[in-house]
Amino acid sequence: MAAAQAGDRDALEALLRRHHDRLWALCRRLTGNHADAEDALQDALIAIARGIRRYDGRAAFTTWSYRVATNACLDELRRRRRRPVADVPETVGVGAAPEGVGGAVSAPPTAGAVDAVADRLDIDAALALLPQEFRAAVVLRDLCDLDYAEIGRVLGIPPGTVRSRIARGRSQLADLLGNPTDTPDRPSTRP
Repeated sequence: MAAAQAGDRDALEALLRRHHDRLWALCRRLTGNHADAEDALQDALIAIARGIRRYDGRAAFTTWSYRVATNACLDELRRRRRRPVADVPETVGVGAAPEGVGGAVSAPPTAGAVDAVADRLDIDAALALLPQEFRAAVVLRDLCDLDYAEIGRVLGIPPGTVRSRIARGRSQLADLLGNPTDTPDRPSTRP
């Protein structure tokens, strides 16, 4: 870290390479789209490289980099809303092959692999339907394994709000995935 902050390009490259996969996973889940995730990740890596000298160490580097990546994703989602939407074939969606999957395959996929891909597609589709603030909190907790205080620092909100967003986001995810959290004995308290 110190070498990267001092201008050592090799140290910066090693640091970015070490965190690339986690940042990619965060961007992929927050944007819900491979192309937007690539754009957001590129913006995040550039912002990290440009801002590394200003990193003050008050939060863990991972937390700081997640904040940069989350902001890049939110910026990308705002840009997406301003772009015209192209018609998407009806066969795309839950149960369709993920982006980048296809082409030559050396062996047929196992049932477990097919189920894992289908589960990931279902979760990606459900996450895409969550409001941004719930999606960000759930992804930072369940994918990035940040605690509530770290998520609060990343999103700039109090830990109590983080808890609420995670609870509401998980509840909506469960409903979307066919595992409703409300039972006949316990009616919904959501508006």
